[in-house]
Amino acid sequence: MTIDILMPFYGDPGQFRAAVGSVLAQSDGRWRLTIVDDAYPDPAPGSWAATIEDERVGFLRNPVNLGINGAFNRCVTLVEHDHFVIMGCDDLLTADYVRQMHQAIHDHPRASYLQPAVSIIGDDGERLLPLADRVKDWSRPHPKVSVELGGEKLTASLLRGNWTYFPSICWRTADVQPRGFDPKYSIVLDLALQLELLMSGATMALLPGETFRYRRHESSVSEEAAKYGSRFAEERELFLEVAPRLHDMGWTKAAKAAEFHVTSRLNALTKLPASLLHDYRPGTNELVRHVFTNRPAR
Repeated sequence: MTIDILMPFYGDPGQFRAAVGSVLAQSDGRWRLTIVDDAYPDPAPGSWAATIEDERVGFLRNPVNLGINGAFNRCVTLVEHDHFVIMGCDDLLTADYVRQMHQAIHDHPRASYLQPAVSIIGDDGERLLPLADRVKDWSRPHPKVSVELGGEKLTASLLRGNWTYFPSICWRTADVQPRGFDPKYSIVLDLALQLELLMSGATMALLPGETFRYRRHESSVSEEAAKYGSRFAEERELFLEVAPRLHDMGWTKAAKAAEFHVTSRLNALTKLPASLLHDYRPGTNELVRHVFTNRPAR
């Protein structure tokens, strides 16, 4: 059994090399890495990747930039094995990641996706824990052994505050490939996919072992989008879309979590001072709308 690791590339070349190196350093060799260069302006990183002498590593370059959603959906079409990961080109796997995923797949064969424990690193590779990740850590269950979660309880938990880390998740291909990612989302596309899976009866396996290092830096797409409010506009659109469906399912607690989305509102509130300070007027208006109203984005 092989795990597909897809790595869309558009970013820092040095961090990209480190990310690839962390895959090559896996203690369990049952993996295949496909690097997808999303038309990065400098061809040098792609040229380096194309020269890697390992038959498990493949490289392709998109003729045009597809953007986040397009690149991720392209990756989904390239999956050939039963489970896959879409890893960030600036993140790192610990040497035991693939081995632990294989063990979790064996222990939870019916789970649609697996979420390992994650550590947060900065641009310099040192560990850190900013406020957003402290909130995620508080919100996340902390099992001592792997557990399978699902239904309204997990759905409500994720709607109160999405504590998962998309690039670290190992997905079951049969459940994800027919769906892909909703093309109308660029930032919350992973949460949208999780909700669709959970509302169809799927489960998540939550793992205690810390096997993934997620890089957090101010220049990330999600942080830039948050400054201008687009992240929260997407979140609100998603919440308003799923709430009535959850009511129809009788999942009242999950529906109310979607309607109130308290953690998301508080997150937007923490962005307001910087937005006001730097006079990001469109972003400020969107942040205020998200914190105090339930109106759709304009």
